[in-house]
Amino acid sequence: MRRSISLALLIAVALPLPGWAKAPPGDAPPPAQTGQLQGAPWRIDVPTRWNGELVMLAHGFEPAGTPRAAVWPANDATPALLKAGYAVAQSGYASQGWAVSDAIADTERLRQHFLSAHPRTRHSWVLGFSMGGAVAIATLERYPQHYAGGVALCGANLPGEVLAREMLTTLLAFDTLFPSAAGLPADGLASTAAATLPQQALYPAIEAAVQSRPALAATLAARLEVPADQLAGTVSLHALIWHDLVRRSGGVPVGNRATVYAGFGDDAAFNASVRRVDADPAAQARLRRQLGLSGALQRPLVIQYNHDDPTISARFEGVYPALAVSAGATPPPTVLPRAGEGHCGFADSEVVRALQAVPR
Repeated sequence: MRRSISLALLIAVALPLPGWAKAPPGDAPPPAQTGQLQGAPWRIDVPTRWNGELVMLAHGFEPAGTPRAAVWPANDATPALLKAGYAVAQSGYASQGWAVSDAIADTERLRQHFLSAHPRTRHSWVLGFSMGGAVAIATLERYPQHYAGGVALCGANLPGEVLAREMLTTLLAFDTLFPSAAGLPADGLASTAAATLPQQALYPAIEAAVQSRPALAATLAARLEVPADQLAGTVSLHALIWHDLVRRSGGVPVGNRATVYAGFGDDAAFNASVRRVDADPAAQARLRRQLGLSGALQRPLVIQYNHDDPTISARFEGVYPALAVSAGATPPPTVLPRAGEGHCGFADSEVVRALQAVPR
């Protein structure tokens, strides 16, 4: 559960490998431990035949207001990791939305909690899906002394400012290409008024707008590198993330005053008509503190993406590896070939294989 947020949710997140630890038939693992730490629900699963290694698992984006179970559920990959011999600890985070900053702190708090009960843990690894990929990378950058390495799967592996610019571009492009869309605020998706719209109102209005102008919808879908039939869901998701970033930053964290856009058909006309906004300096500084990534890794990192992912566009994939090379990361990230289809569409065996591919 909650590898990532799916576009379907926005509209309403294998074979055994050689060397896996195998429990005897009928030898079930002990029941999960669950609880809360400073408002963050958590669970810990330890297999019967534990290899002494811990995986801190970071889940993906959970829209604010999503109902939560009384007990934090296991991520879909948990059984495979347990079968491979790893203990798995996962935090639900103290807040929903683009909760990367909370997730880093909550994950570290849970790691300390686990080690207090299991002081002989041999190695700790951090593994994240989707938004959790950014959590995993930031955790490695900030707490390298605690980890042997990490994995970012289908990750939004972007510094906060890059992410915010991408979200803002999507919303301003939609507002420019589909002005005065029925059911949406007159000032557009990037406006404060749009932040108050529930998803069940936002998505249908966006879908109706893109259906009304298929040629413009095709232009925007091509620019965003998503299938045309996924465009409304992608724009809706970007709206959710943008407004959560603004809320957490306390203002507009990035601007586009000097941006020259390309790829929107008549680019001269687009640049002349697109709305221009300025970043609030305090909000920008807060975003940098909370969601900054330096690329200065000191521990090994494996990155892997999916084929045909409508959420993580291909242009995102090279951002963090390039940042790491520029920062002189030692070692630089290992990028595995794409696997699986869609967003976070990995087989359980591929998740374990990615973890076991982290250089030792």
